[in-house]
Amino acid sequence: MGLLFDTRESDSPWFDIVWTCRSELVAEMTSVAGVRWGLVFWEHEGRAYAGVTGPETRTGTAPVPEGATFMGIEFAVGTSLRAVPTTALVDGGVELPDTTRRTFRLDGARWETPGPDDAEALVDRLVRSGIVVRDPLVAEVLGGRRPAVSGRTLERRFRAATGLTQGAIRQIERARTAAELLAAGDPAVDVVAKLGYFDEPHLARALRSYVGRTAGQLHDGTGGAIGLTLDQRVTS
Repeated sequence: MGLLFDTRESDSPWFDIVWTCRSELVAEMTSVAGVRWGLVFWEHEGRAYAGVTGPETRTGTAPVPEGATFMGIEFAVGTSLRAVPTTALVDGGVELPDTTRRTFRLDGARWETPGPDDAEALVDRLVRSGIVVRDPLVAEVLGGRRPAVSGRTLERRFRAATGLTQGAIRQIERARTAAELLAAGDPAVDVVAKLGYFDEPHLARALRSYVGRTAGQLHDGTGGAIGLTLDQRVTS
């Protein structure tokens, strides 16, 4: 089997995606670079856990507990936690203490553990409590506007809010889109043209760095479990 994902997008300006996943007959997965931080909740062998995940700048291998169930919220780029700078979460994360099936602790308060349909309500409460915040300057950039500040100030504020540079975000998002297109059956040469890679070797390097798969593996659905929804082809 492998990792069985289900995802939905959100209309909230504060977060982008809610996802659920369960693991079946898989011990490890390929983790994929990503630009968002998130909250993740999981259960394994009757125990509940919660954590904050950070942006990932590279691919890697991560263990997967057999029979675990997961639910996650991926927050919009430019948002952050008041108590934990996003820069401190890059290529890492933190496990939250005192988690039960019903509640978890974040920023000194206890919150009800959400289900997939409760994400908007939880995020709204976190925003109203000032626990999830947004840099308005970064929001302007992401909205396509150019703030009236120097490039150096803009990049410093952008990196402080997101943990990444604008260039890194573009490269990671482009590689993830390429992986999705290849898994859906697009030929590599078409993906190169669509996404503006120089050539197929350029695409191959990006996939190796950020996705951990070759174009052929993505097209054929091989290579083992991967932490990315690719037309449901997540098994070997």
